[in-house]
Amino acid sequence: MDLALTEDEVRFQDEVRDFLSTSITEKAKEAGRLTAGVVSDFEGSMDWYRALAEKGWSTPAWPVEHGGTGWTPMQRYIFESECQRASVPRLFAMGVRMVGPVIIRYGTPEQRAHYLPKIQSGEHIWCQGYSEPGSGSDLASLQCKAERDGDDYIINGTKIWTTGAHHANMMFCLVRTSREGKPQQGISFIVFPMDLPGIKVEPILTMSGDHEVNQVFFDDVRVPVANRMGEENDGWTVAKYLLEFERGGTAYSPGLHGMLQKLKKVASDEAGGRGEALIEDASFRRKLADIETQVTALEFYEKKTMSALSAGQNPGAASSVMKLRGSECLQATAELAVEAIGYYANPYEPETRTPFSNAIPVGPDHSVGVMAKHQNSRAATIYAGASEIQRNIMAKLVLGL
Repeated sequence: MDLALTEDEVRFQDEVRDFLSTSITEKAKEAGRLTAGVVSDFEGSMDWYRALAEKGWSTPAWPVEHGGTGWTPMQRYIFESECQRASVPRLFAMGVRMVGPVIIRYGTPEQRAHYLPKIQSGEHIWCQGYSEPGSGSDLASLQCKAERDGDDYIINGTKIWTTGAHHANMMFCLVRTSREGKPQQGISFIVFPMDLPGIKVEPILTMSGDHEVNQVFFDDVRVPVANRMGEENDGWTVAKYLLEFERGGTAYSPGLHGMLQKLKKVASDEAGGRGEALIEDASFRRKLADIETQVTALEFYEKKTMSALSAGQNPGAASSVMKLRGSECLQATAELAVEAIGYYANPYEPETRTPFSNAIPVGPDHSVGVMAKHQNSRAATIYAGASEIQRNIMAKLVLGL
C-alpha cells in the first residue's frame, strides 16, 4: 500500500489547514481543549458545526446528490486528522452520522427533502431513543409502545442514557407497535420533535460531573404516522442499518493519534520516578508503544473499510471490529494519560473545564480534563453496543460460528 499523499491530496490538506486556521472560533477552540464528552460544551461544538455547514463540509460522508462533499476515503481521513491536530471540539452529530444515512436509505422523497437540509445546516439537532431501563444491549426487549390512533401513534414509555436530549430538538426513536411474533418483528422507527406535549427530559449526571445523558419520559405523546421511517413493525431492519454507521461510520484512529501526540507532550513535561522526563521511563515507553501499535493497526483497518464505503458498500461486520478496537484503544490511551499526570488526577474541579472560566486548576494546564476524559471513556465499551455484543457479531458474521 502506498501511504504517500498524492499532489491532489497535499493540496486538499493545505485547503483544510487554511480553513481550520481561519474558521475555528475561540469558543470552539476552548471546547476542543476542555471537552470530556460529546456534549460537555454544546455551544462550542455547535459553533464549529455551523462553520462546517457554511463551508459545505458538515455532511462529508453523504452521497453528493444529498449534499455530500464527494471526498475520497483518503480525503475524509486527512480532514479528520487535521481536525484532531487543530483540537476542534467533538461534534454532537447524531443527525449527520446516524439518522441522516437512515433517511437517505429509508425515507420517502418528502422526508428526505424536509429533514436532510435541516441536518446539514444544524437547524435540527438529533438525539437517539433506543435504550430503555432493562433494554440496552438486548434492544429487542424494548417496551416503549406506540399505539395506532387514526393517522397518529400515541407513545407511552421511557428511554434512558439519551445523549444530548436536553439540547436536541429532534429524536429518532424505536417503539413497539406489535407484540406478535418475535420481539424484533414488532418494532417501528419513528422521528419527531422534542417539544411535543407529553415529553419530559430528566438529567443524569455522570461520575465526571458532566450532564451528557438523560432519561426521557413519554406520556400520551402523539406523533403522525407519516413520521415513520420504513414499514410498520420493520424498524429492527432500519435500526440495524443505523447501528452499522453508529459503530463504524467514522474513524477512531485520527482522534486516537491526536490523543497520543498530546500524551507524548504531557509525558515530556512530567517527571518520571528517577527525575528524568516521564517519556524516557522504559515502563511508560513500553505502554505508549503498545497503544500506538494498536492504533496504527486500527488505522489501516479503517482505511480499508472506508474504501469499501466509498464503493457503496455498508460497513457490515467491519463496524463491530472498528467500534470494539477503537473504544478499547480510547480507554487505554485515556488511562495512560491519567498515569502521566500522576496525583494531579485526584482533584475534582469541574469548574476548570468551563470555557473561559477564571478557575485556577491545582495542577498544570495539561492536567485539566484528563481524569474527566478517562471517566467518560469508560462508557465507550458499553454505548453503541457493548463489547460482548460486538464480539458475538464478529463471531457470527466473520467467523461463521
